[in-house]
Amino acid sequence: MKKKKIKDMPNRLRPRERSLDVGFSNISDQELLAILLRNGYREHTSIDVAISLLNKYGSIVNISKLEVDELCSIKGIGKDKAVTILAAFELSRRGISGNGEKIIIKSSKDASLVLEENLRGLSKEHFQILMLNTKNYLIGIETVSIGSLNSSIVHPRELFKTAIKKSAAAIILAHNHPSGDASPSQEDIEVTKRIKSGGNLLGIDVLDHIIIGENSYYSFKEEKIL
Repeated sequence: MKKKKIKDMPNRLRPRERSLDVGFSNISDQELLAILLRNGYREHTSIDVAISLLNKYGSIVNISKLEVDELCSIKGIGKDKAVTILAAFELSRRGISGNGEKIIIKSSKDASLVLEENLRGLSKEHFQILMLNTKNYLIGIETVSIGSLNSSIVHPRELFKTAIKKSAAAIILAHNHPSGDASPSQEDIEVTKRIKSGGNLLGIDVLDHIIIGENSYYSFKEEKIL
């Protein structure tokens, strides 16, 4: 059987070409992984390998926490590719935290400045959490879900599992509104209350929920909703 090659695919289906055409933030997780993998094996492309990886581990967040040997359990991924993938995740983490510099979040404004770089200008809703230690230093940012143009699906169980694994003492919820209007919807308010209740049970303080709009942000804490 002739080996499948990405270069034989139409440009509109090639991950690298698509990233140049529509931007990295608008291509799928499997396409981003395929770019890092570069090639597949036998009759399987790097996209096939990326799909296998996502099918086994469920999400980019889960994959980012794997060890080299776990990545190598996927056919088509050897140690070199595994190291490349994990190095990319580590660069992302360092980039978010300012190359290792400590960031302290003292106010909603401080949080919004961190979030604007990640969330402003995206075409879909991205729901993230900022995780803080007992002294309010930022210890991590995780994307919990990516929704449609006007809604995102948030699973509190996955959200708090990430916070617990990071030993976070508190979290700040955040998402963007692609419409540009930072005003909260009724769904935003209900989700916030549900997550706040879950945090109370787990001993993780939900400090704020910040919505990033086009040229503004909305803070539940500042508006005394939270």
